[in-house]
Amino acid sequence: MARVRFNDLKKHFGPVKAVDGVDLEIADGEFLVLLGPSGSGKTTLMRLCAGLEEPTAGSIFIDDQVVNDVAPRKRGIAMVFQSYALYPHMTVFKNIAFPLSVEGLPRQEIRDKVEWAAGLLGIAHLLERKPALISGGERQRVAIARALVRRPRVLLMDEPLSNLDAKVRHTARDELKKFQREIGVTTIYVTHDQVEAMGLGDRIAVMNEGKIRQIGSPDEIYQEPADTFVAGFVGLPPMNFLEEGGALTAFRPETFLPADLITDQERRIFNFRVERIEHLGSYLLVYGKVGDNLMIANLSLRHPVEEGTEVPFAVRLADIRYYDRASGRRIVK
Repeated sequence: MARVRFNDLKKHFGPVKAVDGVDLEIADGEFLVLLGPSGSGKTTLMRLCAGLEEPTAGSIFIDDQVVNDVAPRKRGIAMVFQSYALYPHMTVFKNIAFPLSVEGLPRQEIRDKVEWAAGLLGIAHLLERKPALISGGERQRVAIARALVRRPRVLLMDEPLSNLDAKVRHTARDELKKFQREIGVTTIYVTHDQVEAMGLGDRIAVMNEGKIRQIGSPDEIYQEPADTFVAGFVGLPPMNFLEEGGALTAFRPETFLPADLITDQERRIFNFRVERIEHLGSYLLVYGKVGDNLMIANLSLRHPVEEGTEVPFAVRLADIRYYDRASGRRIVK
């Protein structure tokens, strides 16, 4: 396996700074997720790592070797794309074996490696079928097996679950994390889906406008967002913001509760005008305003409120975060 490091990495397309001075190190065996909206630079960063794009400036290291000028096939990297790009006329076995056949490996070695990867991903019983005869989740596993048979030092994955329906995606996410831990390959995973990022990553690097806005564990990213972009992007629904002078007061919807449920002395109370309620099965999303600021509360079904009422809501001081209104950066109090 391998460590990966980006040192002041930049990629410009004319005036567009797709990657703008990224410094990042991925540990040996780590599962790192690049999370951000479309156009944030996350896929470009991964393509730079793979050698599919040339950097404008900066360095890419795999272990201690600078690989800027190393051909993609010599970097020890395998990729899985959003489109699985399976050959429809080939069996699953031949699809998985294809990169090994191109390398000219002996037939028995190819079979051993294909059977190892297929067994790892639970698709050994599908080896003689063609892609049209297997499900979307199974095709995704075939694509991953094809990447793994080369025993890559680094595995790059670009939104590989986005074509699956919600139920299959949840199962595939669990399987993906399980096999990554089993083989211990260093993995860089690109997604715009924060649920995937929170569920898969050992660490998450949140990107926007070509820059990394915050790097940390899923819990750190969620509980301690470094700026208003991260606070507003991560979380469903995102953080509430209350404008107070030159600062923004912010808190998560699940910490915003009817005041009688928070008995701590160290709390803030707000008059919350309830405008709309969404019933989402096991919980309620309550939309309303504090002054002129839009707010959302995430409530248990056991604590309903009524539309059109004004209710005292509270937040523990420990759950409040503060941000500079002009820069968006976190203010630590």
